Amino acid sequence: MLVTAFAANKTPPPSPTTTVNHPETRQIHLKPINRRRILTSLAATITPFFAPRLEVNYEESNLVTATFLPSADARGLFQMPPPRLSNRYFLVRAGESEYESMGIINTNPVAKTSMDNGLSKIGKIQTVKAALKLKEMGACDNNCWIWPSITQRAYQAAEIIAAINVVNRSNVVPEYSFLDARGLGAYEGRPLQSVSEIYASDVVSQNVKPPPISDGTPNESVADVFVRVTQLMSILETQYSEDTVIIVSPDSDNLTILQAGLVGLDLRR
Repeated sequence: MLVTAFAANKTPPPSPTTTVNHPETRQIHLKPINRRRILTSLAATITPFFAPRLEVNYEESNLVTATFLPSADARGLFQMPPPRLSNRYFLVRAGESEYESMGIINTNPVAKTSMDNGLSKIGKIQTVKAALKLKEMGACDNNCWIWPSITQRAYQAAEIIAAINVVNRSNVVPEYSFLDARGLGAYEGRPLQSVSEIYASDVVSQNVKPPPISDGTPNESVADVFVRVTQLMSILETQYSEDTVIIVSPDSDNLTILQAGLVGLDLRR
């Protein structure tokens, strides 16, 4: 399990860096980062996003945490990267699924509620550890909302998180499409190692799609996923204010692309 801890007084890493100036706060030095290394583990992963102060912290694992300064301006159309966030967010990658334990790519939304898409034994252990870490971090001390994908493993992870953090089931809000695992088209059913070929194409352009397939599995580019997660954040930022939201995704691409968008990283990387 990988967890990003925010340390406001930690010195940013050495060059190469990019300098960002933000009103009402100090200069921030951003180290170039590979989006793919933010949340690449199959283990349950937690990345918190806090409000209200903008700071970006890079750990040795290349995970990123960001917080945003509040603004007196009224909230308008949500854009990436946002000048501010109204809520505190924890991004959780569900534990290993049964398909992943067999080393098989499965992204067809038709099968997302299948028990074969549920957590494996290892995935359940990973999720319990993640839920305990959220409890240790006080994620739900003052109440929280859990938004899992309806994909079996993500929803199972949400139930475990809710039970350990004593969250009312009415605060678990299933998400039906924006958090679907990235559709990998003709790679469906192939070995998990094949995703490296897709990621190689992503570096060329965020608009490159995996080859299509006729079984109903979407073939999504990075840009396609970016649209989905931006729509999700627009809903959350409109629906809640000064709340804590735990987003539970069935895969890492949703979260790496979302996190890259929030902090303004190059989506191709």
